[in-house]
Amino acid sequence: MSTSKSDEWPEVGELVISTVNEITEYGAYVTLDEYGKDGFLHISEISSGWIRNIRDHIREGEKLVLKILRVNPEKNQIDLSLRRVTQREKREKVMLWKRSRKAESLLRSASQKLGMSLDELYDKVGGVLEKSFSDIYEGLETAARDGVDALLKVGVPKNIAETLTEIAKERIKLSVVKVRGILNLTCTKPDGILKIKESLLKAKESSLTRGSNIKIYVIASPKYQIEVTAKDYKEANAILSRVAKTAMETITKLGGQGSFETQSGK
Repeated sequence: MSTSKSDEWPEVGELVISTVNEITEYGAYVTLDEYGKDGFLHISEISSGWIRNIRDHIREGEKLVLKILRVNPEKNQIDLSLRRVTQREKREKVMLWKRSRKAESLLRSASQKLGMSLDELYDKVGGVLEKSFSDIYEGLETAARDGVDALLKVGVPKNIAETLTEIAKERIKLSVVKVRGILNLTCTKPDGILKIKESLLKAKESSLTRGSNIKIYVIASPKYQIEVTAKDYKEANAILSRVAKTAMETITKLGGQGSFETQSGK
């Protein structure tokens, strides 16, 4: 890939992951991990409060999320700030950085299996994945969840797509969420039980999407618990709503009645 941008310069206001190399009386010299360049963190930009001892706030070898204040390529100078980084910015930057490192590790494994360098592989698929997904790691997560077609349809060459998918499936632990709801279905007709089963089956089959799972449990007639597992709450709740809507519409058409209530949780 590489994740290093040694031929580029960061922009003012950008958040960067930096390693503290040397602490002095006036601040600290750091290395910008993503750029392979050195910068300076002045003591006045470490904390908004009074600093008695810099080492009470930072230490050598520590990784920090810093904000770019000034950049001067001609003087090879980068000034940074710690105190201007909010906790939210810090969390988001660390998360993105970790995802980037995971993506690089997966691409490195794939490049070795394909017999090419990491940079060669990145040149072939990096831009495609970054354009088609929020980042490279999301593309690999999608491949792990949905299979090789997720990469093929965005233009990744077949041999590379197959290798990336294989490695992604082996090494990415997909996060899933669960949501639940209670369906009340009744039908007083002689074959009412069969009509309820038909309604539940149709609701399940018509609402299932790739990467999701739907389970239906009998609590005690006429209550049925619907449990949906999906990659995130937005998708899970959407599926749960479709299941409930389809089941109620179907049982109504078959001469019964239905109602639905979500259970506590997202």
